[in-house]
Amino acid sequence: MPFVRAPHPPTGPGPLLVLVGPPGAGKSTVASALGVRCGLAVRDTDSDVERRAGKPISAIFVDDGEPAFRALERAAVADALAEHDGVLALGGGAVLDATTQELLAGYRDAGGTVVFLDVSLAHAAPRVGFNQSRPLLLGNPRAQWQALMDARRPVYEAVASMRVSTDGLRPAAVAELIHDQLTVAPEQRASSPTNRRPGE
Repeated sequence: MPFVRAPHPPTGPGPLLVLVGPPGAGKSTVASALGVRCGLAVRDTDSDVERRAGKPISAIFVDDGEPAFRALERAAVADALAEHDGVLALGGGAVLDATTQELLAGYRDAGGTVVFLDVSLAHAAPRVGFNQSRPLLLGNPRAQWQALMDARRPVYEAVASMRVSTDGLRPAAVAELIHDQLTVAPEQRASSPTNRRPGE
């Protein structure tokens, strides 16, 4: 069955779909798998930020501070939402920015698909590794991750149009779940537990 392109915001082409979620949910790897599965270009805002800054995110935090990183991230998300027409993966904390929340709400309300990749700590920990490339998880990384997730979950749920748990699933399997939801008939999609808005 061919991949069905969701409607896009009238102000620009917009991504086919946007992935959000915490560190360890598999946003980058699932985005890559979706790109292969659907023949789409893939873009990652963390990579965009590092390219613009000319250094890793961990170095941005150390050298310039978190506010500088968030400003770069906000600009990267806005540009990607306006320019990219494939699969877009956002950094885990990007959704905390009020401007980004508004952009995602407008994109979703205009027919775009925002997928919240949910994951438990037990499954996120092996993927993240809790190393120095995750500056917000230093110290007690498991407790830090859980605190971040508890604080961010309501925001992920608010901006998303679909929630998919990645616990115990390989990226290709998650990509297949998302693909299947976007290729079923609209009436079937609306009744699917996987595709219900979080909290419904």
